[in-house]
Amino acid sequence: MADIIQLLPDHVANQIAAGEVVQRPASVVKELLENAIDAQATEIKLLLKDAGKTLVQVIDNGVGMSVTDARFSFERHATSKIKAANDLFQLRTKGFRGEALASIAAIAHVELKTKQETDQVGTHIVIAGSTVESQEAVVTPTGTSVAVKNLFFNIPARRNFLKSNAVELRHIIDEFHRVALAHPGIQFSMYHNGSESFNLPESNFRQRIVNIFGSKTNEKLVPVNETTEVLTISGFVGKPEYAKKTRGEQFFFVNNRFIKSAYLNHAINAAFEGLLKDGAHASYFLDLTVNPETIDINIHPTKTEIKFDDEHTLYAILRSAVKHSLGQFSIAPVLDFDRDANFDTPYNFENKQAKAPSIEVDRSFNPFAEETASKQSFAPKFKKDKGSSWQGLYTNLDLDASGTEAQTDARAMRFESGEETSNMFEDASELDKKQTTYQLHNKYVVSTIKSGMLIIDQHRAHCRILYENFLKHMTIKEAVSQQLLFPVLVFLSQQEMACIKSVQSDLEHTGFVFANFHNDHIEVSGVPVNVPESEVTVILEQLISDIENEVPDSHFSATDLLAKSMAKSLAIKRGQSLSLLEQEHLVNSLFACKDPNHAPDNKTIFITISVDELDKKFF
Repeated sequence: MADIIQLLPDHVANQIAAGEVVQRPASVVKELLENAIDAQATEIKLLLKDAGKTLVQVIDNGVGMSVTDARFSFERHATSKIKAANDLFQLRTKGFRGEALASIAAIAHVELKTKQETDQVGTHIVIAGSTVESQEAVVTPTGTSVAVKNLFFNIPARRNFLKSNAVELRHIIDEFHRVALAHPGIQFSMYHNGSESFNLPESNFRQRIVNIFGSKTNEKLVPVNETTEVLTISGFVGKPEYAKKTRGEQFFFVNNRFIKSAYLNHAINAAFEGLLKDGAHASYFLDLTVNPETIDINIHPTKTEIKFDDEHTLYAILRSAVKHSLGQFSIAPVLDFDRDANFDTPYNFENKQAKAPSIEVDRSFNPFAEETASKQSFAPKFKKDKGSSWQGLYTNLDLDASGTEAQTDARAMRFESGEETSNMFEDASELDKKQTTYQLHNKYVVSTIKSGMLIIDQHRAHCRILYENFLKHMTIKEAVSQQLLFPVLVFLSQQEMACIKSVQSDLEHTGFVFANFHNDHIEVSGVPVNVPESEVTVILEQLISDIENEVPDSHFSATDLLAKSMAKSLAIKRGQSLSLLEQEHLVNSLFACKDPNHAPDNKTIFITISVDELDKKFF
């Protein structure tokens, strides 16, 4: 039998590796930004076209590469980070596999320009599908510029899996935020289709967070600092009252590398236990510094997952550090019953000097001076008689200017009297004859039908009613809006702002009116009818959460998603008491819908129980 096992050609092996390393344009952005950081760059510029599908270019002012290194960097498993297997446990850099550039070059057109500071000219290399088309000397600044064009040009099936530009850009911004937050000492800028999206100057960690997520974020941050033999924790957590329904502001960094860890995230949730509303997620920006020998970052191709030697200890320390910070800054209650809170020094006055007390004396005051007759004549006279009835308390109060008692005409006096009501049991019996619906545990509305009884989930029913109403308004584009006396300011990050702008027209068709879009907030001057002003921020945050979780692309109806999200936010909740009129209106409106059987999320709205089923229960 002939041999059937053979070695794969390099270009095929590179494409297979690219399937692990490069999933979408955001993966290319991550790899190129990390290479620029490893090159000791202090200024990094990211240029994008068509959300990275047409162009992803990263320009840095790092150390650059020699002619040989520039050519050799596109070979598989070529790296300057490790030389022996033991080096995998001493890593303090980003890239070390040596697969990124080789994988990217296998599925795109790549142009590399690089020059070292000591060289007179640099190197220009052009590669398409792992094939080197040209390599020549070129005049270029010190540093490296890598341009990746036409991603997946030779794998059309992979290119068809890419989402819309808005979705792909959202993933790129996520990666950009992760790298920029981990390195606040580096200046970052990002341009998309020629317009500037971010310009982040060199700063400290807190300023970098504020520059990315808006100036309003500064007042939300609570510092967390803890140093132990196992690890060092530094960073910030968000105050509980500013918790959002989205997980967008949750960042863990281990040795300046962004990671995802459900286990450590659970430690944060445990520290916030009892402080967050249902469905809300705490914000955190935490940098953990550990010994590289105690972690393994080589367990995942994208290096976003890390294996720790002793996860239980890290969990306990992280939970305690966050809980201590929340208590230290009076965010969480302190269970110390012997401590008097009146003796606590506010943090604003901790370093201020004590101010000497001053005494003011009224030198004209004479306690022995007699009161004038005029003062005495106007003073009201009260009778103090313990044995008198309650009417005696009001004698001698009605005095005229001369001190004599004023005459009161009894005919001018009016007495309040309550309305006469008939027997309450007669009313109740009359009401029972008319009542056709009942509310059960403030969750369900029970109504009678010919064959038995109907039990309706009030939240799902209202969701269906609002959902169809919003769809109708968006379709005919004739929604009614109520103007606000004062605009509501909704503070959002730039990514959340872009998300709202993508559905702005649909929101306006439901009744929202946006006065202005600023860098870090939106002015809402009008809302749909029956939408309370206090719910505007909650509705928009819920909408952003739904869009990010479902990630609609060109094949998904954004209008449908918007209607579902708003209906879920504005529908009456379980536990809310309804009057008899509201119950009847809910039932009538539900069965006027096109599909009264299912909620917008395809869950059952009501069930029926026949009389026969009830009779069987009593057998």
